[in-house]
Amino acid sequence: MVQTGDWVFVLSNADTLLFGLVVTVVLTLTSLSVGFLLGFPAGAIEVYGDGVLRRVVTVAGGLLRGTPIVVILLVLFFVVSVSESAFITATVGLGLRSAAYQSQLFRGALQSVDEGQLEAARATGMGKLQAIRHVVVPQALRRSMPGFQNEFTIVLKDTSIAFAIGLAELLTQGYNLFTQSGRSTAVLEVFLVISAVYFVLTFLTNRGLDRVSDYYAIPAGENR
Repeated sequence: MVQTGDWVFVLSNADTLLFGLVVTVVLTLTSLSVGFLLGFPAGAIEVYGDGVLRRVVTVAGGLLRGTPIVVILLVLFFVVSVSESAFITATVGLGLRSAAYQSQLFRGALQSVDEGQLEAARATGMGKLQAIRHVVVPQALRRSMPGFQNEFTIVLKDTSIAFAIGLAELLTQGYNLFTQSGRSTAVLEVFLVISAVYFVLTFLTNRGLDRVSDYYAIPAGENR
């Protein structure tokens, strides 16, 4: 049963949830950045690479995508001991998992660019790497925007799993709010607020990325 006093309790401890929100936002951005820095080269290797390196990247990506994120975080924190910092461990774990998915996102975007453009660039005197960098990559990045929006939403929600290694993100702060205070009746109110915060973050960010995607969208017929 919802009680007015419980809402007052939640609102009076908004600073606790705000701290968790900041951690969640920063963790999302750092994890996506790690995912991009590793995922884009991995996607390019799967398209243009050959030999052992390509197979290693493909197998590593498959393993990361097939392993639950909570298992990845627990192994990195308690077994591998990447860092004593839960935040750094969460960034590494979420970043690696995001890289595995972003690699497929970028692989598809790179493959969607007509090979004739690469051949035309080579015919003008560009080397293969130059042609890929100046002709293929700009188009691939623009085409990957819709998929990146989805990846942002996934990573944002996955930050809550850092609860498993004790990181004080939004969910952890909300949980601690009613358990450490002994205000067990405020469970519903706390989680309603947390759910609303995740929704607003996702909605606003996706609307912003929609605008960016529309601005950089490839005009119809440009790739013919």
